[in-house]
Amino acid sequence: MGFIAWLGDPKIGRHLLREEGEVVVDEVQHHWFAYVRPALEATGAFVLLALSTVVPVGGAWFFMILAFCLMVHAAWLAVREHRDRFVITNMRVFRVHGVLAQHLATMPLTRILDISVKKPLHGRFLGFGHFVFESAAQDQGLRDIRFVGRPDERDLAIQRVVQRSGLRGPRVPN
Repeated sequence: MGFIAWLGDPKIGRHLLREEGEVVVDEVQHHWFAYVRPALEATGAFVLLALSTVVPVGGAWFFMILAFCLMVHAAWLAVREHRDRFVITNMRVFRVHGVLAQHLATMPLTRILDISVKKPLHGRFLGFGHFVFESAAQDQGLRDIRFVGRPDERDLAIQRVVQRSGLRGPRVPN
């Protein structure tokens, strides 16, 4: 496995309780809109590189160093967004994120009190929203999940898992 593959894969499977029967219902990566800022920064870096060819040689180094720094920052943002995963299982929801150091925040389905789905105007047009979890805990590591693609479908998936687990009262037979 190469460095790039290692950098992009948060290895969700190693966080599952397979011996307890935990299975992934949905693994959510960020919507493409989360990559707009890194793309704009990378474009700015290429513009700065192009400018370095038309300025006097004494000042070109400044544009080249600035372009390099901007490109590194854009790559960092893109990798950070790519490694940020929100996972819905039959037992819990969890989020894995981080580039060099990895952070895991988990919440059992029994602790979820409320899920708010916020869809800004541009998110409604582009198909993304943000989740806000309310739980029984005062301080939680899993509250805001941003840039969730198809948020209504994913909210329903969580509601289905909670309902099937019997945590919100008995299922009504059809």
